[in-house]
Amino acid sequence: MRYFLEVSYNGRAYHGWQRQENANSVQEEIEKGLSTILRQQTSILGSGRTDTGVHAKKQVLHFDLEKEMKSDLLHKLNGILPPDIGVNSCRKVKEKAHARFSAERRGYHYYIHQKKTPFREGLSYFYAPALDVDLMNEAAKTLLGEQDFESFSKVKTEVNHFRCTLHKASWETMGDQLIFHVEANRFLRGMVRALVGTLIEVGRGKLSVEDFVSIIAIRDRTRAGAAVPAHGLFLTSVDYPEDIYL
Repeated sequence: MRYFLEVSYNGRAYHGWQRQENANSVQEEIEKGLSTILRQQTSILGSGRTDTGVHAKKQVLHFDLEKEMKSDLLHKLNGILPPDIGVNSCRKVKEKAHARFSAERRGYHYYIHQKKTPFREGLSYFYAPALDVDLMNEAAKTLLGEQDFESFSKVKTEVNHFRCTLHKASWETMGDQLIFHVEANRFLRGMVRALVGTLIEVGRGKLSVEDFVSIIAIRDRTRAGAAVPAHGLFLTSVDYPEDIYL
């Protein structure tokens, strides 16, 4: 039997989602917790990898059990996981449902604050220079649809292609805070942070909207802006077709 587990985490203390040698990861902590409660070695697979320091309001993973899951698993799991990882829900799914490959859409938010405050430290990027948000939104609109995003991908990324379909890309202003909303069928490694860094260049007047469009077309990472820090980035949604749930 296969189950989808929805989790949230503060990524500050972790070297990303994926298990790795000599570094603490979110995947490792959850696998240890599940294995302890279920009294058997339990592996999990997430909807995608988040980099070192990146947070998640909603990450989805799957794991398999030979017998029906007990109703108190979530309570027990939250009781032994570190305080920066929380389990929100668990749903039984069809045998072939896959946390990564069954996902239809993923969403991220990137947070920027422009007035220094200790209460956003580690959860938002402090960037004081004035930004033209209207111009940033004009540039963001050009990201929509299916395009090649190699200019915003980490180099030496092992993927078959760099094409992604963006369903949403926009900036929201909330007081002194800016939030970049982006949703797509898939994301490349480092893509959101590179997009935000390049859109900031537009907001500063260092790039025009036309320059931004040409960067997309040229498919060269060296032409795009620097990636913004990881701590402002949150995985916020992973959507699946309803028919995979039991």
